[in-house]
Amino acid sequence: MNSRERMMMALNHQEPDHVPFDLGGTVATGIHKIAYRRLRNLLGLKEIEIRTEDIIQQLATVDEDVMEMLQADCRNVAPRSSAIYNLELRDEGEYSAYTDEWGIGWRMPKTGGFYYDMSDHPLANADSIELTTHYRWPDPVDPQRFDGLRERARRAHQEGKVVILGGLCAGVTEMHSWLRGYVNYYTDFYMHQDLSEYLMDKVVELKMAYWEKALQAAGEYVDVVTEADDVAGQDRLLVSPDLYRNLIKPRHKKLFNYIKKLAPVKVFFHSCGAVRPLIGDLIEVGVDILNPVQKSAKGMDFQELKKEFGQDLVFWGGGVDTQRVYGSGTPAQVREDVRRNIEALAPGGGFVFGTIHNTQPNVPPENIMAMWETWRDFGRY
Repeated sequence: MNSRERMMMALNHQEPDHVPFDLGGTVATGIHKIAYRRLRNLLGLKEIEIRTEDIIQQLATVDEDVMEMLQADCRNVAPRSSAIYNLELRDEGEYSAYTDEWGIGWRMPKTGGFYYDMSDHPLANADSIELTTHYRWPDPVDPQRFDGLRERARRAHQEGKVVILGGLCAGVTEMHSWLRGYVNYYTDFYMHQDLSEYLMDKVVELKMAYWEKALQAAGEYVDVVTEADDVAGQDRLLVSPDLYRNLIKPRHKKLFNYIKKLAPVKVFFHSCGAVRPLIGDLIEVGVDILNPVQKSAKGMDFQELKKEFGQDLVFWGGGVDTQRVYGSGTPAQVREDVRRNIEALAPGGGFVFGTIHNTQPNVPPENIMAMWETWRDFGRY
């Protein structure tokens, strides 16, 4: 059974020969450049210049030699984040900085920095629709964005891999918060609701234009498309269920339904945190796959999630607890955690093994291999 056959069975809630394994197939199942360099050294692979897959999170592009050695089943054929599109870094003293195509400023300390953080929000002072007229929106269908896309997708498809296509930018509500800043974002829903709706509608419009172009170019080879919106925190939702259902859910539904009209793809949706109260809503709007399945968040018990939603939803992630075990635990603790997670999520298919969010720089390579060896040994059907 090749990777594509294995993945398609899992995505269709069937049991393949083995639980599929993902490392680097999305920018939510990747690995930080520091951890990646240490992993390559442990594996005895040649030293190379490590490429950046996602600059904000400082994720490495996982090279084919690692993919093959670790039997990874997924291939991401396009960057998700517009932050790496036409990127120009600049020196700001103790910081490395850049401005992305949305006009959002990012910076990372040159010494001891692990990630880029937002430093400027281009619409921070625009508390009405009229005050956004000066803003220049990105071009979602710039031909440069799609250079080589079809060929990369075709090649991965012919090599027997499931093809995952990344999107234009962060989520519908995330882009609202990034453009306005977080304080404004939360108060906009109550003080400037027309502005909130305008910004979210504009992001949906741009995303739809992007997906139309991307899936026209490569849709015949694409199996999974990725979208995201972090709508939950550690122990609760970030917005009320009513607010989500009244303002955000209709826009998710419009976007996901449009994508599925363009091509027969599965919608992969990423939200960290205690998202359980909205899982039924996500299924209703067309989400096929939930990531990262954060077991350390409130209400995210794997056995309960599998029983309640496992017939309708594929769980992609959930492999090892990145928050409490993966970086700070021993290899033995990692193995035990992975074994329990597989036992809860694997039965009946509908499970793609990946870390619960990206492998962070503090994760020892020995723990990465303990995770992988346990997946190899206990992931067989």
